[in-house]
Amino acid sequence: MVQQVTSGIKISVETTYEGSFYKNYKIQYAFGYTITIENQSKDSVQLNARHWEILDALNNVETVTGEGVIGEKPVLKPGESHTYTSGCLLTSPFGAMQGYYSMINFTTTKRFEVAIPSFKLSAPFAIN
Repeated sequence: MVQQVTSGIKISVETTYEGSFYKNYKIQYAFGYTITIENQSKDSVQLNARHWEILDALNNVETVTGEGVIGEKPVLKPGESHTYTSGCLLTSPFGAMQGYYSMINFTTTKRFEVAIPSFKLSAPFAIN
């Protein structure tokens, strides 16, 4: 598990390898990740958007941005957490992801970014 705290918001990430398949005559490697966002601050916050950089071992970089996470914009009071699971496809059995969440602090009305720590994606059969 990878963890990081930014501005009182703790991000924890666990990953899984889901398998591989062929799509358009190319092999795809499927990975899942579960993220827990824990509000360790004294203020209520809301996650509004996400920004991801997804890298594979072939030097391909995919950037993904969008509102919320899996269709939700969770509000977290102090001490609360939100967990969700999502996934991505890579063209190699190794890769990594990193990014940030755009959030708003309801007490100060200020927007801020919370770092999502870099985490590795690796198929168990490919580990040396």
